[in-house]
Amino acid sequence: MEQRATNLRTTARRGLSRDAAVAAACGAFVAVMVGAAYAAVPFYNWFCRTTGFNGTTQVATSAPSAAPLARTIAVRFDSNVAAGLPWKFEPEQTQIEVRIGEVVTVYYNVTNQSARATTGQAAYNVAPLTVGSYFQKINCFCFTEQTMAPGEKRQMPVVFYVDPKLAADRENDGLNSITLSYTFYPVRGAEPVASGEPDRRKGAL
Repeated sequence: MEQRATNLRTTARRGLSRDAAVAAACGAFVAVMVGAAYAAVPFYNWFCRTTGFNGTTQVATSAPSAAPLARTIAVRFDSNVAAGLPWKFEPEQTQIEVRIGEVVTVYYNVTNQSARATTGQAAYNVAPLTVGSYFQKINCFCFTEQTMAPGEKRQMPVVFYVDPKLAADRENDGLNSITLSYTFYPVRGAEPVASGEPDRRKGAL
């Protein structure tokens, strides 16, 4: 009888140990999944910037070392404003012709049509999506919060070039135009900037 009681206690302890191990494993799995969820967005952004996936343009720190090519390509400029942001946003030129490898500066004009300060942030892509890895931006207002005073007008530059490597891509032999598209979205809960005080959140990439 005593031996049976001892066996029952041993079995119970083993059962508790298994339950504790299962609980610990489940807890670790949940922690990993939560961590993966938080890491997914920055990883996706890094992946898009690195590969040009989904038309994401690249970030360059300087002009290409080689001279521009003779081949030209038309670059079209598109602008959009999401609902809830009272801005007028448009490019100074809707299309220009550039040589591949040539560094170009273009401007977008933005006007806050509201009677209060508002903040927006731009997202962007290029079309066709396959040229994202060849579109190199040296300076841009994208992905940086922009706070506009009531009625303020601002000129925002974009400095870019089309990578000469595009000319060696057989899949783009017939490519004759690229569209650069921006969309400004409202930023909720942004801290207002006092009149005359510089907005330190504005700047390049």
